[in-house]
Amino acid sequence: MSELFASAGSMIAAAVDTVETNPVLNMSIFAAFVAVTMFIVIRASRNNSSAADYYAGGRSFTGPQNGFAISGDYLSAASFLGIVGAIAVNGYDGFLYSIGFLVAWLVALLLVAELMRNTGKFTMADVLSFRLKQAPVRMAAAITTLAVCFFYLLAQMAGAGGLVSLLMGIDGSIGQSVVIAVVGIIMVLYVLIGGMKGTTWVQIVKAFLLIGGALVMTIWVLALNGFSLNTLLESAVAASEHGDKILGPGLKYANPLDFLSLALALVLGTAGLPHVLMRFYTVPTAKEARRSVVWAIWLIGLFYLLSLVLGYGAGALVGPEQILAAPGGVNSAAPLLANALGGPLLMGIISAVAFATILAVVAGLTITASASFAHDIYANVIKKGKVSGNGEVRVARITTIVVGVLAIVGGIGVQGQNVAFLVALAFAVAASANLPTILYSLFWRRFTTTGAVMSMYGGLGAAIVLIVLSPVFSGTETSVFAGFDIAVFPLSNPGIISIPMGFLLGFLGSVLGPKKESARLAAEMEVRSLTGHGAEKAVQH
Repeated sequence: MSELFASAGSMIAAAVDTVETNPVLNMSIFAAFVAVTMFIVIRASRNNSSAADYYAGGRSFTGPQNGFAISGDYLSAASFLGIVGAIAVNGYDGFLYSIGFLVAWLVALLLVAELMRNTGKFTMADVLSFRLKQAPVRMAAAITTLAVCFFYLLAQMAGAGGLVSLLMGIDGSIGQSVVIAVVGIIMVLYVLIGGMKGTTWVQIVKAFLLIGGALVMTIWVLALNGFSLNTLLESAVAASEHGDKILGPGLKYANPLDFLSLALALVLGTAGLPHVLMRFYTVPTAKEARRSVVWAIWLIGLFYLLSLVLGYGAGALVGPEQILAAPGGVNSAAPLLANALGGPLLMGIISAVAFATILAVVAGLTITASASFAHDIYANVIKKGKVSGNGEVRVARITTIVVGVLAIVGGIGVQGQNVAFLVALAFAVAASANLPTILYSLFWRRFTTTGAVMSMYGGLGAAIVLIVLSPVFSGTETSVFAGFDIAVFPLSNPGIISIPMGFLLGFLGSVLGPKKESARLAAEMEVRSLTGHGAEKAVQH
């Protein structure tokens, strides 16, 4: 029986040597998904009558619904395309992304989710400025939010370009650029029409499709290997030029410090991701926020277990060489595996799911970025709170268009980069600039405005400077700018330096700077974060 499965696997691998795509079929599946989700968005937009509706979906979602939406938001192109490709090519070291992304949710559950829901209103800056000076803290929080969203958007756009170019047979950068522009336009329409409520329903639908598609492919791969994980790993080892090195650490991250830096960024970054934090405000109570995180952990954990089988399955049935040679590079592993299993039809369906993944995540990122600018900078810094809800939402819609244009331009610039890697950089920025300030605000009464501003700007600046001076930015064939070399920082991820710096600057700013903060507001924030007393309830329609 094992010989039968092995011969079936070798026949599939041979058949995939020439990937046949059906552009008409693929475009039809894409168009059907966009049409269905756009219908959902338009239906959901009927109740977008206030800022709470537009930003937080009227706080009308239950814990399980929000858990599916969180998993739909979190399981991005990095999870489906980047991680599967990283495991197929680098084996164990690629699976480290899955482990880091999942463990990070324990930090979010235990330290952030319930307390953020109790204290805030729409954005992360609501929490950070609760007991500190409004203008400087909101401005800093908005800038760090926009920076994280921009890095994350780059990753999704890069994934979209590679994916659709593979399916459409588009090799040139001009064709991929057109694809990225189309993704950006659809993303903007989702947010403009549906707001958070429409975006949330798209994410829920996408979570069902993604986990269901991954489950079908996982069972198929295991069936071809006699439902033996050991047989699958043996096939992956035989197909890799690195042999059994793909089963152990060190293939991708030979430098232990590089691995430690990545791990810190992944584990600590989730609790500082603005678009994830914003999801906690779409539920009516802190209890529902906690339930939604528990649901999200189960769903995300299931998916990452499936990604291990999919990654090694792609390595065994498709082969690392063909994956790297495909138009989308390492991000093509999942669609190529689908083609190996079920031909062009399954490839089209799985790729449409991946496309749905990208659309749902970029919509969530875009509404977070637009809410941050409109609510924090425009309404509370420029207008000092003297603006109507409708005026704020109008500015948010304009910001959505600007963010969409910037995402399209940036996505064109990072074509060919591994999306899991780009997302890891976004996590590093979130963990360095946002997490220290969030934890200090929630748990340290002596924290001050000076500490908050120093922590956010310092952590953000350190992360970006180290990224620019790293091999990710220049100096290697896989760098964003391969034509010159300014890489003096040896690590690929800045987290090991920038995260402690964010915490240190927050501490020093609070201890050495002015200490004129309100003890009454600090006590009120502590009571509210722990009990929910005074937190905004769901809007009843």
